Amino acid sequence: MNLIMLHDKPTILNFLKENTGMQIYSIGDLDDFFWPKTIWYAFEESDKILSIALLYVGMDTPTLLLFCKEESHYSQKLLQNIKHLLPTKFNVHLSSGLVDIFGKQNIIDYFGLNYKMVLTKKIKAFDDKNIRKLSIDDLAIIQEFYSISYPHNWFDNRMLETNKYYGYFINGKLVGISGIHVFSAEYKVAALGNIATHPDYRGQQIGYKLTSVLCVDLQQCVDFIGLNVSSNNDYAIKCYKKIGFEIIGTYDECLIKNP
Repeated sequence: MNLIMLHDKPTILNFLKENTGMQIYSIGDLDDFFWPKTIWYAFEESDKILSIALLYVGMDTPTLLLFCKEESHYSQKLLQNIKHLLPTKFNVHLSSGLVDIFGKQNIIDYFGLNYKMVLTKKIKAFDDKNIRKLSIDDLAIIQEFYSISYPHNWFDNRMLETNKYYGYFINGKLVGISGIHVFSAEYKVAALGNIATHPDYRGQQIGYKLTSVLCVDLQQCVDFIGLNVSSNNDYAIKCYKKIGFEIIGTYDECLIKNP
């Protein structure tokens, strides 16, 4: 087996598409919008890719993603062999059991078990005059909204350039947002993110309405829509299931130090 760095998008895509639902984020990161912020590691044998890990460096703290099927031997070996190439501190999204490769003593924060969900049905359009698209012109009120409604949220201003963010307004006040973390019309995938409702307006199905409208929009241009959600977030999981999402897998999220 050989440890290699990959720079060929078709090779990466062919491997990731073997498990598209779990790999939506990674597939989306092949898009030119995200690609310059990615580093791809792989194990190969006889020109066959056995495992791929993605280090996304487009945030203050990089994130390492590696998802595998039941057989995790190759993924474990890959992580062991790239540890010395990774930053001194980074987040990880890893299939269950893989975090152990870094040692429990090097886990700074364990953020919990998360579900990966994918949309499995066609969403019907509906009209709500309180909903409109958000743009960079709305950045100030978006930032103020997240500071109150989702203070630990990761939000990249560049995401507004995708034109896939929606806001819910009551009497001119922004009280809900649905958006994406990853979107690629070229690779036909989208991952929802940055979804929140103002604390004073929860329980009114605002998140359900916003996310449904966003999914109607996305289904015009992508084939796979997914999202990540904490396994403890019962309210959000119930909402996503009502829309038509199903759980397809799990992963651990941690902040790791790398001595």
